Amino acid sequence: MTIRVGIVGISGFGGGEAMRLIAGHPSFELIYAAGEGSAGSRLEERFPGVPAKLAGLVIEKWDPAALPKLDVLFASLPTGASAGALARIPQDIRIVDIGGDHRYAEGWAYGLADIWPARISGQTRVANPGCFPAAALTALAPLLANGLIEPGGIVIDAKTGISGAGRGGADSRFGYAESNENLVPYSPLQHVHMPEMARTIEQLSGGSAAGLVFTPHLVPMTRGILTTIYARGRATTGACLDAARRFYAGRAFVRVTEKPPQTKWATGSNLAFVSYAADPERDLVIAMGVVDNLGKGAAGQAVQNANLLCGLPETAGLEGAPVWP
Repeated sequence: MTIRVGIVGISGFGGGEAMRLIAGHPSFELIYAAGEGSAGSRLEERFPGVPAKLAGLVIEKWDPAALPKLDVLFASLPTGASAGALARIPQDIRIVDIGGDHRYAEGWAYGLADIWPARISGQTRVANPGCFPAAALTALAPLLANGLIEPGGIVIDAKTGISGAGRGGADSRFGYAESNENLVPYSPLQHVHMPEMARTIEQLSGGSAAGLVFTPHLVPMTRGILTTIYARGRATTGACLDAARRFYAGRAFVRVTEKPPQTKWATGSNLAFVSYAADPERDLVIAMGVVDNLGKGAAGQAVQNANLLCGLPETAGLEGAPVWP
């Protein structure tokens, strides 16, 4: 079965990673690519290493009224740029929005594929989680669902590679000279991913996420996210690990490890690594989550969600090992 796929925003890091995964997918065929500044270029001009079968595909100017016959559309657009355009897409075209406009929006499933796959299967509209929520919520979910931590007052400290800022833009903070040998916190108390994290914490726990603190930090690496999360709870380390192993039993992409995870473990993959350390005498649980921000944090989870939409095995096109070293 061939499933006709399109990508809008293909020139960005998220769109380019989606193209890489789709190029090796056993059922997906990329027949449409769209962008703005790259319109008119062939894929091989933007991505010299693209497979030969896609090299001549011309990037079109994004116009939701001029789509070819598609089964699935991946939208990798900046937050604020997709809501109006995607509302014009016919319902028979399944959409995975990698951007931020539809997270917890009415009519859109929230695509935490490893946690709520049943909420995604059979839908036509899925909003990919943000990259930070993908790492943090995967680590928190087993603890919240089993009542091992309090949902309020959680503190999330995150480190991310610079590819999370996207490919375009003239902001010098993301250039080599300013990001190399530098560590920068940003958007404290007001990051755009906080609302979806708070809402998911409340859904998983049945309690209030009041007091949630989230601070991301930009680190001088290309890709990867590490979240270190502090919560109140009387569980032991072993109880946390056991809860996670049960929660993710049979789930292909989540690895529970006794050692603190490292970002390189996930590079180039759709894997998520979680681990825990707890001191019940101090009423303290530390949860750790690692993903590749362009993999599980963006395009990898988007392809996993598309597999669920189309009734395919979740692992289709996503079984490649991480890049090491």
